[in-house]
Amino acid sequence: MERGAIRYTRGMKLPVVSDITSEQPWYADGLSFSCTQCGNCCTGAPGFVWVSDVEVDRFAAHLKIDRMAFLKTYCRLIQGRVSLKEKLSLKGEYDCVFLNEIDIVQNGQTKKKRVCTVYEVRPLQCRTWPFWDGLLASPKAWDHATTGCPGMNKGKKYTIAQIEALRDAEDWPT
Repeated sequence: MERGAIRYTRGMKLPVVSDITSEQPWYADGLSFSCTQCGNCCTGAPGFVWVSDVEVDRFAAHLKIDRMAFLKTYCRLIQGRVSLKEKLSLKGEYDCVFLNEIDIVQNGQTKKKRVCTVYEVRPLQCRTWPFWDGLLASPKAWDHATTGCPGMNKGKKYTIAQIEALRDAEDWPT
């Protein structure tokens, strides 16, 4: 019998259970996010920012250095994959090699701000934050991440289709 068909049992009409995997995810109504470029997602516990061959070439072109110089200076090889290096901050956190602190002047006062120095060519992993499987797994996981990311639940509203396109992206989103 096909899914969704009606099965007759002792004169009663009972709908057959539909595919239970067709249930909408918890974020079906969309999620809001606008990157504030705070740098919080670029620091913390040790981790990995995986980069593809295409991204290595994009980085090298952006920095005006050759591919091998980029790999040697900014990357590390981990189990056959390439990740950006990290540097230990004064706070004891592991910062992406491209996260730097700059001085900005606001209302006549100089403040420190952490910025990505290669934001224009940041890798796919960074471009798709916060629409990662782990954060989309549950409202609890999403809410936990919002404590460190001031752009989550604010700004641009993404539809379920946009969220899933970012989550599943294999190259820079357009």
